[in-house]
Amino acid sequence: MSAAPQSFTAACVQMRSSRGVAENIATACSLVSEAADKGAGLVMTPEMTSLLASGSDDLFGKVRGETDDEALAAFRMLAKEKAIWLLAGSLPIRLSGEKVANRSFLISPEGEVAARYDKIHMFDVDLEGGESYRESKNYEAGREAIIAKLPWGRIGLTICYDVRFPHLYRTLAQAGADFLTVPAAFTRQTGEAHWHTLLKARAIETGCFVFAPAQGGKHECGRETYGHSLIVAPWGEVIAEASHDEPGVILAEIDTSRIAAARAKVPSLRHDRGFGLPEIESTRRVS
Repeated sequence: MSAAPQSFTAACVQMRSSRGVAENIATACSLVSEAADKGAGLVMTPEMTSLLASGSDDLFGKVRGETDDEALAAFRMLAKEKAIWLLAGSLPIRLSGEKVANRSFLISPEGEVAARYDKIHMFDVDLEGGESYRESKNYEAGREAIIAKLPWGRIGLTICYDVRFPHLYRTLAQAGADFLTVPAAFTRQTGEAHWHTLLKARAIETGCFVFAPAQGGKHECGRETYGHSLIVAPWGEVIAEASHDEPGVILAEIDTSRIAAARAKVPSLRHDRGFGLPEIESTRRVS
């Protein structure tokens, strides 16, 4: 059996998705094609590529089941046409009359869905300035961590708010992931504070390449996202970054030998040890 190739070009697509599904599909396909034409073998789009809705009515009026989703169909055709691996960072997929999946799709160069991942951690937060989100109102949380095979290694799929839960990434790395995806629609407020730090930490902790295609700018629905799509190397270096929040493409040459090199320097994935949980005392006796 021949050895896996040691290098390839990866691309992250940065978008400013609107409430118009057809418009978003056209924009995404144009940017994915641009990346493929520049030599990318793996191209990734952000969270909510096909629709950034303004509310429940807008969302449920436009989402479809997986077999009827026009964005997925378009991306499958494009992946086959360009002979690339394509990650549709996430698409809203109807599960029932009341719930939607925030689902990531890894599509092969043959146009087949190679893996699906439903976002596990729901973004239910209240930020300063009255900015509030309740993702769990409309979306059903996923229950399974997912790894898929690429020609260059194994890829672990995650989405946006998942990045704040490091045990998920450690589990993926210990299960064999070499690359981690974090397609996102980070708010400007949280992105300015934590985006770079969290992504670099996930790369350092796991010795993986981290790919984070992002939404950026002021959206039609009123939401403002941070942008700054990133590709981070296993030692924590940012090797590609989108300028601010404008739509576009970033590319980086991925040398997979850097994964083993980083893990050899600090082999923390092999150093986990069991430990007892601390006891929580309601009162502390002082002598």
